Parts: sequence; C-alpha cells; structure tokens
Amino acid sequence: MNTATVFNHAGGAGKTSLTRDVGYELARAGNRVLLIDLDPQANLTTWMGVTDVLLEETVQPIATEGRPLPAPRAVHGLHLIPSRVDLALAEAMMPGRIGAVMALRKALRAVEDQYDVVLIDSPPSVGQLAALGALAADQLIVPIPTRHKGLDALPGLQAVLRLYHDLRPDLHVGLYVPTMHDARRSHDREVLEQLRAYLSPLADPVPQREAVWMDSSAAGQPVVLYAPTSPVAQDVRRLSASVAQVLGVPYEVRA
Repeated sequence: MNTATVFNHAGGAGKTSLTRDVGYELARAGNRVLLIDLDPQANLTTWMGVTDVLLEETVQPIATEGRPLPAPRAVHGLHLIPSRVDLALAEAMMPGRIGAVMALRKALRAVEDQYDVVLIDSPPSVGQLAALGALAADQLIVPIPTRHKGLDALPGLQAVLRLYHDLRPDLHVGLYVPTMHDARRSHDREVLEQLRAYLSPLADPVPQREAVWMDSSAAGQPVVLYAPTSPVAQDVRRLSASVAQVLGVPYEVRA
C-alpha cells in the first residue's frame, strides 16, 4: 500500500479534483483505492456523489480518540472515507491528545493489506487536520496553480514541508503538479518556466478547462466517468500515468 497526501496549504490549487479523478482512474486500472476526505468543506465527498454522512464515518474518531479506520463508503469502484462540516471540531480537540497527528498513519497500517493506493485530500490550511494527513503519507503530491498566487505561496509551502520533514524525515514530495494552466497567457507560461526551474519532480501542466470539471462535480461523478471522450478526460489520464509512476502502481492509459 502506498499512501499519498495531496497537499497545498493554499486553497484553489486543484487538490480535490486531482484526488477524485486520479483516484478513480487508478481504481479503473485495477488498483484497490481508498480516498480520504480530510477537508471539513467535504468537497471530495459531495463531488463523489456521497451525502448524509455521519460524523463517525469520518476521520474524527481516529483523530480525537485513536480509533480504527471506520468502514468506508463504496462508490464509483473505490472506497471513500467521507467528511462533513463538523469534522472541523477535531482541530480543537486534537491538541489535547498526545500523538494525535500520527493517528491516521497508525490506522492505515492496520488496513495496508486491503489497498494498493490511498489518496488523502488535505484541507487548505496548516492546522491539525492537514498535519494528520501529511504525516500519514509515504509521500506528498503538491498541486500548484500557474499563477502568481501559486508562486507567492511557495515560501510558505516550503516552510510547512520542512516542518513535516522534521517530524517524519522519510516524508518527501513525490510530485509537483502545475494546475489551471492556460498556455495562451504569457503569465501562465512564465510561471510554468519558473516552476520548472525550481521544483522537481514536476508533472506536465494540467490545462484549465473549468466547464467539464464543474459539471462533473455537480453530477457527483469523476471526470472520466462523466465525460470519457472529453479533452479533460485525456488530461486526467495523462496525470494519472504520472502519479501511478510515482506511486509505483500499474496504470495503462485507456479510452
């Protein structure tokens, strides 16, 4: 089992879309995949079409009481530990429990024979839930928009990554992913060149094609399921191949 947390402390980087769509593709390729939604906004959960979530189905009992992983939801050929808004309460409760930020890593070890891949959608913060997700991972996948805000967030991002590395010296960034890229704009091209100069390993940029992403999310379906012949689906397949290579799991691009 290989666990990767999709992490960026800044919002709007494309973490949730990456987690959902790459996770679906890796499952479609025959891998046993578990997705974990750590964001109290619960976008991954709703974008997978999952509703009426109970608090005990989330990571809250793990984070605050050290319980085992709850039974996941089966959806679209993979498993999901969902989220809900009051998961945010765990942020206040975790500091009172010694070792709480390592609880998810421990819980995942108990199910490592059940999954090939675990992808964790981290909240856009540097709080306790973000630490819970990062420290549970074998490696991090970091999406960065090809915008000035993506560059501006890099110093803070690198500082957080150093902190996590101090706590887990074996933790590393497996892949940086340029997102929301519009090759027609000189601004985006310039930012991409700077990312290529400073970050490694760096995936090919994911183009900005908002309509299909938004429509598939509203339908509660991964992009490749919702619009399998769309250019966005092809983007997802290319990115999935890069992530699969980093994770060391099989993936063959299929139409």
